[in-house]
Amino acid sequence: MNVPFLDLRRETDELRRELGAAFESVLDESRFIGGRAVSDLERELAAFSGGAEAVGVGSGTDAIAIALRAVGVGPGDEVVTAANTAVATVAGIALSGAAPVLADVDPTTLTLDAASAAAAIGPRTRALVPVHLYGRCADMEPLLGLARENGLRVVEDAAQAHGAELQGRRVGTLGDAAAFSFYPTKNLGALGDAGAVVASDPAVAERARGLREYGWRDDRVSLERAGQSRLDTLQAALLLVKLPLLERWNERRRELAARYTAALAGSTVEPPAAAPAGAHVYHLYVVRSRERDALRERLRSRGIGTLVHYPRPVHAHPAWAELARPGALDVSEQAPREILSLPLYPQLGDDEADAVVEAVLAG
Repeated sequence: MNVPFLDLRRETDELRRELGAAFESVLDESRFIGGRAVSDLERELAAFSGGAEAVGVGSGTDAIAIALRAVGVGPGDEVVTAANTAVATVAGIALSGAAPVLADVDPTTLTLDAASAAAAIGPRTRALVPVHLYGRCADMEPLLGLARENGLRVVEDAAQAHGAELQGRRVGTLGDAAAFSFYPTKNLGALGDAGAVVASDPAVAERARGLREYGWRDDRVSLERAGQSRLDTLQAALLLVKLPLLERWNERRRELAARYTAALAGSTVEPPAAAPAGAHVYHLYVVRSRERDALRERLRSRGIGTLVHYPRPVHAHPAWAELARPGALDVSEQAPREILSLPLYPQLGDDEADAVVEAVLAG
């Protein structure tokens, strides 16, 4: 049986009629920037996350930059984040004008390690950006404590964790602000690039709203220098179709993850560590194996699609090589040699999941 790593056509086919109707509604309104769907989605996203306000922007990367600026971070500042993350995280920090500083990750969860983050703090550090990696909430309590002790702001990179929660609070409301991506592969994905900033402080949301559009306030007067990163009306309308399904889709992800984890117990392939209830929405199901390359080749030979998220830490990319901290990022450097993402998405069938497990255990 061939099992694709991800088949977005299944989700599209499931919602084709509803997505078509949303597209027609945008055509009827013919307000393609700042249309009604944008304000509707912002309201629904704020309600879903439990945040005071949501501000739609053009991408998750822009959301990081705008969120940081909205909480007061800018040129001359440093921002500490995880070395084991997508380049988008540090790109967003750089776009804010600040300099990213890398810290290591916890060897079990692969999310930002508080002790390593503490060691990375310097006199110019202004904020922390914990990444809720693969759909798992970062261990926020020690990070928030670290921020309080050092007078730092906290901006969550929640691009992979729509709907995850810690102790009854959803991601997006755990720090000062949060950045979400609606890239098509996310748990809540648009049909193109899109993102949002969520903030519990209305003043932060108001500043983010200005920063997404030339620093404008009332009467299109620019009060500060900023670029443009607007959420298209069309993408907002399509996301409004999908948002009511997100909790059901996340639950299906958890079901599939539990199926994988139970089947892999006792094998040489290490499943993701257990997470507190609700704290993981399995954007990705990432296993670890000392024989990762052989495992991946065996799965490929059996028609099972896999990917590696991410094949190198941020500082191993030539464009970000100056961020290396020799001896301080060991876990982030070792993990890419062992991790492998297995197929997992709401439309994946149980028989396909069983075929994946059979292939994993065949070695």
